[in-house]
Amino acid sequence: MDGDRVAEIVGQWRRERPDLDPSPLLIIGRIQQLADVLDAALRPPFAAAGLGNGEFDVLAALRREGEPYTLTAGQLSQRMLVTTGAVTKRVDRLIARGLVSRSVFEADARGRVVGLTPAGVALIDRLIEEHLTNEATILRGLTDDERAALERLLATLAGTLGSQSSGPGTRG
Repeated sequence: MDGDRVAEIVGQWRRERPDLDPSPLLIIGRIQQLADVLDAALRPPFAAAGLGNGEFDVLAALRREGEPYTLTAGQLSQRMLVTTGAVTKRVDRLIARGLVSRSVFEADARGRVVGLTPAGVALIDRLIEEHLTNEATILRGLTDDERAALERLLATLAGTLGSQSSGPGTRG
């Protein structure tokens, strides 16, 4: 990010509308700016594998479950904080690629479960290593203490917003 464009914007608002407090922009504006930068930095490994962020999220959610790497669409929806419709679209694309399968839920024949195929396990195991390395590289400019403070502050902010919104989940 060239310079501190957010601080410039806040300065302009202070000059033009001294009756307003534009200081929230110093946080919210930077978070929004960082979200765009992070998305651009984290997307390339997924794109190289022919995946969108959403498909990566499905594979990661299934892999995190442990063997047999299966979840219902409802469970995937809860873990990824998206609608079941969004899950269905993502799962359909992954089935077409042979990375997941959909089968009858043993406990209830009316239900279906989504599971990783061996190819899906291999792909997510490779991608999560790249993804975490990429994230560590992004954070390398922060000390351990700064990272811990930022983790706490973001968790606090997320907690205050939690009841107001159910935004997108985290990658990985």
